[in-house]
Amino acid sequence: MRSYQSVLILKPDFDEAQVGESLEKITDLIKSHGGACLKVDKWGKKRLAYKVKKSRFGYYLNIYHTCENEKVSSLEAKFKLYDAIIKFMVLRLDDKELERAMGNGEAEEAEGTEGNGVKAEAESKKEDAGKQDEKESVKEASAVDETKEGGE
Repeated sequence: MRSYQSVLILKPDFDEAQVGESLEKITDLIKSHGGACLKVDKWGKKRLAYKVKKSRFGYYLNIYHTCENEKVSSLEAKFKLYDAIIKFMVLRLDDKELERAMGNGEAEEAEGTEGNGVKAEAESKKEDAGKQDEKESVKEASAVDETKEGGE
């Protein structure tokens, strides 16, 4: 079985109870197609970039799941027929992508912090080099001024 990420946009007029019911039905659809839900993220109600089925807003769900390769197209057909879903996207994930998605957010934050430290260090080196270049150009300019004054 392969790993997938499904991003679903539900109707914007749903309350939390209706979203919960829809999520339960969606997970049942995934299980009926031989899959299992690994992780579910509720991103909440967001503004859409353009109108979809006359809606400016939608309730986003991000579901990491497994499914049999042959049954993904059937699952997508069920998503199309389910009236609560106004838009969806199913992506196949590599093992590395799944590990990153399932991993702790703390590890990603730590990596990001280390990367920022390296970036800050590189930027400070660039600033120091820039200051050094300014000093040299000021020295050269003053030397040129002195030769002009001395030559006149």
